[in-house]
Amino acid sequence: MRILFCNYEYPPLGGGGGVVNAQLAEELAKRHEVTVLTSQGLGLAREEICSGVRVVRVPVFFRNLTAAANFPSMLAYLPMGIRAGRRLLAQEAFDVINTHFVLPTGPVGDALSHFFHIPNVLSVHGGDLYDPSKWSSPHRHRLLRRWAQRLLRRADRVVGQSRNTLDNVSRYYDDRLPTQLIPLGISRPPQRNPANRAAHGIEPEALILATVGRLVARKAVDQLIELLSALGAQAHLLIIGSGPLEQALREQASARQVADRMHFMGQVTDDKKFSLLNMADLYVSTSQHEGFGLVFLEAMACGLPVVCYDHGGQTDFLQEGLTGHVVPLNDQQAFAKACHHLIENQADRQAMGAENLARVENYFIDQCASRYEALFDEVISGRVEI
Repeated sequence: MRILFCNYEYPPLGGGGGVVNAQLAEELAKRHEVTVLTSQGLGLAREEICSGVRVVRVPVFFRNLTAAANFPSMLAYLPMGIRAGRRLLAQEAFDVINTHFVLPTGPVGDALSHFFHIPNVLSVHGGDLYDPSKWSSPHRHRLLRRWAQRLLRRADRVVGQSRNTLDNVSRYYDDRLPTQLIPLGISRPPQRNPANRAAHGIEPEALILATVGRLVARKAVDQLIELLSALGAQAHLLIIGSGPLEQALREQASARQVADRMHFMGQVTDDKKFSLLNMADLYVSTSQHEGFGLVFLEAMACGLPVVCYDHGGQTDFLQEGLTGHVVPLNDQQAFAKACHHLIENQADRQAMGAENLARVENYFIDQCASRYEALFDEVISGRVEI
């Protein structure tokens, strides 16, 4: 097949949605011709081959952060992506389009599908339809909600990565829309090579909590700072990721007198991320919502028990008392109690970590790619028959 992915973010830009798109594209590129139409910016090449995937980037304006987009850059991707896509498809034939994120990418994939009569599989990631931390979330606004609804209905197939995401499609957009569940996957991590505690100023007997993600409001990392102040001097927190709230979080840590036990690691390579996770004892997340939660799979693949809230796609594969603790959204007292329990009970940490290592085997990228491959075959055949 000749596959065209449309995604306004693609590594090194963006977060989990772009990362999983890249892993999916690279896995499919082992058997098919794969092109990605995405945003340029921050000195990236207009076109290059990355791990067997042809990446075509269109210029956008005003983007000044690797980790997070802004509205001007997202809006610029729409006309620039459609223009570049029309030029690309006028010269080359593609069998299927896979568009990631109903907004802001959806209009690009929809337009190219319409202009060139190519089937369009629309993959929704959760936050593009429902983000309780943002006033701009489409589910809150009538016009955005109708726009998203139209794009969902026009797609040849809508794919969600979790039951929670598909429930939100039904609840806020169209309860009669046929959808398909394809869980995301991660690349199998490198061989365990834990980072050196002493190199990070952490004593051997400390208990290390780790979290991964962009430092934005939805992740609610400020709650983890409050948690750290309540856990005692033996607890340290690794924050892996960067974002616009970093300075405010540093100031909060200083005010709560836990700055010496907080370690801002910034945006790191995958190898470094896994070495840090392998150094940790427990994975924690106070995210207000995750459409799926790739970071939870990465923590599981490192044998870590997970403590998180019960709101999001992670509830498809995390289970209270077996994989760690899944507590009610924003019940910070219950969250702290769950962390205390795991800090004090090494045997439970080990048992839950072993359970997670077994469960994560069902969520590696090769399985995700095989399911997409079968779906692409199906929609291509359906268009040909029509």
